[in-house]
Amino acid sequence: MPYKPAMNRRMMITATAAGAALAGAPLRVLAQDKQAHPNPMPAELRRVLERNPALPVLGNPQGDVTLTEFFDYNCPFCRQNMRDVQRLIGEDKSLRVVFREWPVFGEGSFFAAKASLASLQQGKYWQFHEALMSMKARAEQATVLRVARDVGLDEAKLREDMEKRAILDQIYESMDLADTMMLSGTPTFIAGHEAAFGRLNLADLKELVADARKYEL
Repeated sequence: MPYKPAMNRRMMITATAAGAALAGAPLRVLAQDKQAHPNPMPAELRRVLERNPALPVLGNPQGDVTLTEFFDYNCPFCRQNMRDVQRLIGEDKSLRVVFREWPVFGEGSFFAAKASLASLQQGKYWQFHEALMSMKARAEQATVLRVARDVGLDEAKLREDMEKRAILDQIYESMDLADTMMLSGTPTFIAGHEAAFGRLNLADLKELVADARKYEL
């Protein structure tokens, strides 16, 4: 699912019933409406989206708002967004950020997603994530493993860990969530009950978080 040229498209995530996500029914994705009910996302969907304990979490683990990013290591907009996400985390000390690997750009992306999640076992997720996002080359097995060595990961352990069922389950959960919420592509950022798709700058990200925070506090 390649990225689309339309950028910073905002949407409200809403469901026809509280159990829609768990039942596999698709969620309706509506154009943002400032007058819409501020609490449309089913609580169980939001819990799965934000609170899986296996998720990579950056920023403040106890933050008052969670920003979730669905991304692919071969997505150009995802790579462009990385620095603004870093700046946002540095500036907003009350923000919790969750990363969800959504490998939609082919086998290389899937390999990179598995390796990235496996790097959590060696305590080097952020260094590896940043290095993969900063690559000029496409993320493929050879380039991903080269980056792994560059950041000091144990390659043998990484290869072993990335084939564990828990890693695949995490990726498939993200895929299922993206399908359930009818996300348009990568990158998609979700905060509270709203999402934004496409290339976002720091101001865009701050606005998304601020809108979510109004309803959280």
